[in-house]
Amino acid sequence: FLSKNLTSHLSQHLTLPLLPHSRDTLLAVAEVVVLAVILVMALLGNGLVLVVLLRRRLHHNPLHQFMLNLCLADLVVALFQVLPQLVWDAKGRFPGPDFVCRLVKYLQVLGMFASSYMIVAMTVDRHYAICCPLQAHRSGATQRWNTFILLAWGLSLLLSLPQVFIFSRSEVAPGVYECWGHFAESWGLKAYVTWMTLAVFILPVLVITVCQVRIFKEIHNNLYLKSERPPAARGGEVSAAMSKTVRMTLVIVLVYSLCWAPFFSVQLWAAWDPDPPQNGAVFTLLMLLASLNSCTNPWIYSAFSSSVSPELRLLLLCRAHTPRRSSLPNDSTATHTSNS
Repeated sequence: FLSKNLTSHLSQHLTLPLLPHSRDTLLAVAEVVVLAVILVMALLGNGLVLVVLLRRRLHHNPLHQFMLNLCLADLVVALFQVLPQLVWDAKGRFPGPDFVCRLVKYLQVLGMFASSYMIVAMTVDRHYAICCPLQAHRSGATQRWNTFILLAWGLSLLLSLPQVFIFSRSEVAPGVYECWGHFAESWGLKAYVTWMTLAVFILPVLVITVCQVRIFKEIHNNLYLKSERPPAARGGEVSAAMSKTVRMTLVIVLVYSLCWAPFFSVQLWAAWDPDPPQNGAVFTLLMLLASLNSCTNPWIYSAFSSSVSPELRLLLLCRAHTPRRSSLPNDSTATHTSNS
């Protein structure tokens, strides 16, 4: 039933430790298939975009730099969250020693933090460039986005550390060992699940929402009300590119919210409800789809980028690329030209 099946599955993903349960074979097969598809899609999409950015040196563009790091974060999710979970589900038990257990748990949450915080960093950077153009120009675009990216990775590395101390290879039944979480107090589980939901999902979404509202107001003033304040862009062409970048960021944020909201909702439900529903299959599969977010980001970015999209098509068709004189300067996502 759900209080064992669902929460045991949740413990593999994040925190919740309960006694082992008899496996639903059909559900286990469905989990393995879904995870395998997500793994292939995430590796393929992020790998291809990463190759394009590095091969054409497009990562010198600030927005491309954010996307490069977002691809890296999503690859961490694929390799260290989805892949271990796939192996775990296929075997039915965690197949490694204590050190591997702690390392996998750390890296699983690291990918979640890094992917979330990189989206926050990208949104805050756009907010700074559009709403505070004079300060952004003085501080320098390169220094600014380097600071945001380093801060996103630093916070992710730091905030993932509790996993190392909570999880260990433990004997959950006579002769049965699992990678299991332990809390000193009875309320520890609820507190930690709530903290993770706030730190990875709710607080980032709130920060992003505030930034996006301010960005849309500023663009509206520049494009329609012709405010007398110093414009965030030089000319209509740059303003249009800036608007396109904001739309891309908004799409990424909406997809992120749609993918992760079910995961954290189920986490909170299983942690706080003493008598959760009896059928966990739907909830388990919905929770697995959270990792689908790592598959969508590179394709969203490619759809909005006038420099990455054609290069990606050439790469998929295995054709040699030819230099494009306007590739980098006229990129519709290269909004940093307004402040650098």
